[in-house]
Order: sequence, then structure tokens, then C-alpha cells
Amino acid sequence: MAKKKRRFGPVEGVENQQKDVKYEDRFQRTVGRGVEGFGKAVEGRGRTILYIIAALAVVGVIVFVIASWSRRSSAEAQTALGQAIEISEARVTSVPLPAGSTEKTFKTEKERADAAIAAFQKVVDTGSGPIAEKAKYFIAMNKLAIDRPGAIADLEALSQGSSDTAYLAKFALAQVRTDDGQYDQAAKLYEELAAVDNPVLSKETINFNLAGVYQKQNKNKEAADIYYNIVKAASEAKTPDGEPVQQTETARSAREKLTELAPDRAKEIAEPAAANPFGG
Repeated sequence: MAKKKRRFGPVEGVENQQKDVKYEDRFQRTVGRGVEGFGKAVEGRGRTILYIIAALAVVGVIVFVIASWSRRSSAEAQTALGQAIEISEARVTSVPLPAGSTEKTFKTEKERADAAIAAFQKVVDTGSGPIAEKAKYFIAMNKLAIDRPGAIADLEALSQGSSDTAYLAKFALAQVRTDDGQYDQAAKLYEELAAVDNPVLSKETINFNLAGVYQKQNKNKEAADIYYNIVKAASEAKTPDGEPVQQTETARSAREKLTELAPDRAKEIAEPAAANPFGG
């Protein structure tokens, strides 16, 4: 049977129809009919159940709509965050770009920082949750170049927590304390970071920085112990196939530091074998 075409003009017999017909969408019709049928089956035996079922159905749709909006908003916020990060990583140069180039550049560090902060602030204003928190972290990092006291205050606030962003903020704050010669505070922050298992930053990196602070505090033995542990762990690391893992730049730097502080201890750990350029 062919489908009837939808008619937009007057409908025959419309004068006999009720005047108070209400619009119902597809969801309303489906749920309404289901509730009505169930109502006849349980009539006189608990009509309150109908209201509960109807309410749950409506709540389910509301949750679905909110979840869909959140996913869409999250994607938009992620895109905006990525664009802001690109701005913060743009080149600073006074050299004119070639004709036709679409690369974004800035003439000064301040100009780039100002543009990046504005872009990240839009993410904060329109986003929420982890994405907004990340944007706040990037604002603080860019602010270091133009408003160091304000940036430090922002990092201190962000570091109070257990999220990945709080972890990164605490690491950045430890670096700032080191640069400012506040070694006791820096060491305390690095020690706190080293005591937490978080894959955002490698323990190797954190411990290497902590050893550097110990050196500045003239705690050479403590520093040498950390360097020794880094080098030893790197020399013993294996791939799933049992092959030696290629050492990181941090591990190589730790060996150099250990050689300076405790050359005898450095000799206890064999130098990694040179990689065969021809393979095998």
C-alpha cells in the first residue's frame, strides 16, 4: 500500500475534531501508549507504579540529552584547547613569513603569551572539569613570562589536588622554586611527587630533578644515591624480548652526574653496549 502524502491544507472533517488536540512527538507517543496499556492491566492495583515508570522514562531521555550535549561540548572544548596550545607553541621571530604562509608567529614572547592566555581563558569560560583545569594550568605557565607572582599563585592553587593537572602544576612549581633559589621548598615538592605513582611524569625525571636540588643544598651523598639508582635501573631495564632498553637522555645525564660526585660508584655499573648501526 502506497504511503499517503502529508497534507498541509485543511483536512476533511476537521470541523468535527476536538479543538484541544496537543502535539506529541514520537517519544511521547511510544511512552504514552505503553503506560496506558500497562495502566489497564494493573488498574486498581497500584497506579502509583505508572507514575514511577513514566518518570524514569523521562529521566532516561534527559540523561541521554545531557550526555550527548556533554560529549559535544567536550569535543569543542578539546578543539579549543588544542588551538590554544598551538598558539602557545608558535615561533617568536621578527623575520617576515614567505608569501602564502599560514604559520602563526609572534614578534615577542610577551605578545605570544598574551595571545595564548586569552585563548586558554576562552576554554575556561566555556568549558568545565578537567579541560578547564588544564587550560588554567597553561594560563599559569604562559603567565610566568609576564606576571611571575601571579603565575606562582595560580600554580600553588592548582597543585592542591590529586588530578593529573595538579601533579603537573606541582612539578612546575618545584621548578620555579628551584630557579628562585628556594631549595628547601623545591625539594619538598619533588619528594611529594616522587612518593606518588602517576604516569604523567616519569619517576626518573622527578628523581633526577630532586638530586639536582640536593646538590644545590650540598647534600651530595643523597644526590649521588639518587643518580646511582637511576643509572642502575636504566642499565638493568629490559624489553619484553629480553633486550636492553635504550637509555634515556636523563639516565645518561645521571651517569655523568654520578661520575662527578662518586666516580667509584659510577664504575660499579657497566656502560651500556653501543648499538649496532647495522642491526643484529
